[in-house]
Formats: sequence, C-alpha cells, structure tokens
Amino acid sequence: MLTLEYVRSKSASKLAGLAPTQRKAAEALIDFAYAHGVPIVITQGLRTISEQDGLYAQGRTKPGAIVTNARGGYSYHNFGVAIDFALLMPDGKSVTWDMKRDGDGDGIADWDEVVADAKRLGWAWGGDWRTFKDYPHFEMTFGLSTAQYRAGKRPTQAQLDAAVKRIINEEDCEMTAEEKAAFKALQETVNAQAKRISTLEDSAKMAEIPSWAQEACVAAKKVGAVDTTANGSFDFYRLITVMYRRGFFNEKGCA
Repeated sequence: MLTLEYVRSKSASKLAGLAPTQRKAAEALIDFAYAHGVPIVITQGLRTISEQDGLYAQGRTKPGAIVTNARGGYSYHNFGVAIDFALLMPDGKSVTWDMKRDGDGDGIADWDEVVADAKRLGWAWGGDWRTFKDYPHFEMTFGLSTAQYRAGKRPTQAQLDAAVKRIINEEDCEMTAEEKAAFKALQETVNAQAKRISTLEDSAKMAEIPSWAQEACVAAKKVGAVDTTANGSFDFYRLITVMYRRGFFNEKGCA
C-alpha cells in the first residue's frame, strides 16, 4: 500500500511554485483524496509564460492535440493559482486520467471523489466550464481575471484568511483513513443486520390467516382494535385469539 508520505512526495515539485494559500489547498486535497483511498498526483502547478506559449503552440504550430486556448499570461497556471491532477496507480509510478475508475471499490468513481474534495476546499473545477472543459484542472482565483493578475492585482488579505480558515475547518472535520475504514465496516455491519431483520420478518409472516384465528381477527377488526390482520405472524394471531376468547373484543368495542 502506498504511504501518504510517498504520495505527497510525488507532487512536491509541482507544489513548490504555487501561491501559499493554493499550495495549502493542494496539499489538503492530496491528503483528503488519500484518506478516501484515492492517491493522486499534482501534474501541473505553476507554469511559466514560455511553457504556456509552448503548450499553446501544440496542435497549432507544433505536433499534437490542442490542450489549451490560453497563451502565455492568459492561464491561471502562470500565476500559481491553478493545478492539474491525475490518479496515481497502485504501482506508485504510473498515472491515469480514467474518470470512471473505482480503484478503492466503494462504488464511487475516484475522479468524482477528488472533485468533491476539491470543491469543499474552495477549488473551482474545469469540468464545470461551459466550453472547452478541462477535467483534470482546478483553480482558486478569488474572482480575479488573468488580466487583473497580469496587472499585478492580488486577493485581499481578508479573502486569503477566509480561504485558509475554510481549509483548516475541512481538515479538522475530515476522517482519517483508519476512521473511514472503521466507518465503512460499521456501515456494512448495519446493512447486514438490516437485511437479516428484514429476512426474519418476512419469514415470520403467514401467507393466510389460520382457521383457528379467523373468528378472532374478524372481531378485532370490527371493533377497530386493529386496522388489518393480513400477513401477521403466528404470535400475532395467537395473541388476537387469546384476547378474543377472554372477551376483549365485544360489540361495545375493545374492552
């Protein structure tokens, strides 16, 4: 099993150039995803202007598919406020962008778990964009445009403090891997017990009212002691019959 320390180390170089708040949010995302059984790697953090121009040229003046519509200076990556991620495979080396993969076998796509964690921490997801969706992309821009970043504008200290507080609160509420495993085991036990109880209840029901209890059931319904006598258990019919024979159900009502 991959350790958290190892998973963190895989992203260390990409986190180095991020703005402080975004770096803390990225580190929290790695930890949260790991706690859910989904190790991830941050594949992109700060991107230089020249690197951005080179990426923009791909599929245009250079071989490859188009992967961005942003020239240098027009991507949030250029200001250290955006990250890209991939799922880290069990071998600890290869990665995947398979959005349907359920590596932890919890019935939820790993990708969806990461996205949910990211949004809780304050990241905006590129998969929510109306056009040119960027599914591995998260950004935390504080409402500033790339033009404002180019002009030197930055989030206020109050905005940064609020973001850090949100991250800390989420970290305090997040379950550890051990707590998650214990909770999952408890859920499985509860579900198994619920199924067992349902099975026992179904097996106790009688398909028909026993002949010896029919008269008692009619009397009990007539005086309003019960709403229905269908699908009862043996013990139910025995109780109704005993009460009837002792005069509990008479023409004046339930004694």
